[in-house]
Amino acid sequence: MEPPSGPTLEAAPVNPASGTAKPSSRTWIGWLLALLVIAGAAGAAYAVYGLTPLFITTTVPLMVVGFGIGLLLLALLSAVGRRRQRLAVERARHEAQQQAWAGHQQFLRRLDHELKNPLTAVRAAVADLPQAHPQEVQARVDVVDAQARRMGRLVTDLRKLADLETAALALEDVDIAETVQDAAQAVSEEGTARGGAPRIRLDLPRVPWPLSHVRGDGDLLYSAVYNVISNASKYTAPGGTVEVRGREESGTVTIEVADTGIGVPQADLPAVWSELARAGNARGLPGSGLGLALVATIVRRHGGSVRMASREGVGTRVWLSLPVAGPVSAT
Repeated sequence: MEPPSGPTLEAAPVNPASGTAKPSSRTWIGWLLALLVIAGAAGAAYAVYGLTPLFITTTVPLMVVGFGIGLLLLALLSAVGRRRQRLAVERARHEAQQQAWAGHQQFLRRLDHELKNPLTAVRAAVADLPQAHPQEVQARVDVVDAQARRMGRLVTDLRKLADLETAALALEDVDIAETVQDAAQAVSEEGTARGGAPRIRLDLPRVPWPLSHVRGDGDLLYSAVYNVISNASKYTAPGGTVEVRGREESGTVTIEVADTGIGVPQADLPAVWSELARAGNARGLPGSGLGLALVATIVRRHGGSVRMASREGVGTRVWLSLPVAGPVSAT
């Protein structure tokens, strides 16, 4: 299944007290021009008829006045349109700022949660340590070491994510089919070493031609594919199945990773690509919640897109779509 496949406006200054856009100088100029036209028309009519009673016997004065009124209406409509345009820009900017702030707050809450758990474990391990039995000391030291390594991985992943936003891409022609095969083999070997893992099946086209090479950063693309396959394997019980499929259409290569794992609750799906996001049914399993955020950033930097569909208790499907031509820029 394939995933479904302006002009810049300058905001006017805003009055802090009222929150509305200030009228620009062009608006006042339009009003003055319209008033001058009407005044000129009235002056011309007064000069023609003097102080005598006004008896309109020709259409010329009416045409002059009508022209002035028309200009006035055009100025009014133009001013109203520009004001609405400025208000729309201000509203969109305000909403974007609100969304960014909400995302920042959510990230801080998740980071607080991720750091609080290991710190709590460390504090518990070192409590009354001098009075602990010698046999218990080593067990507590092991707890501290494990939690310190967990926080170290979290910091490392956060640094990777920050670097990905600005680091230049080392662009080359990447054999994406070979990248998928290498990543799948690495995940399979890791699962075997753990003593149990799901079956990983590959379905990559070979005839009448294989997948096209993709212009991109080979190491980063491997990392993205590996993370998705590794996630599928981690959340799928031994004996389950992970299928990795490849398709190409209209200059885009799509890698799909499907599994029979625990799935993602519907309520958690909108946030799965965010930093430190963890599904409610996966909090007891190891992980920092940064893997999919790294994947999304890598694919976005390559001009592609990511998508996920999932049913809790049934399985998950993830699509990584990459343009064959690669990103517009390496920076």
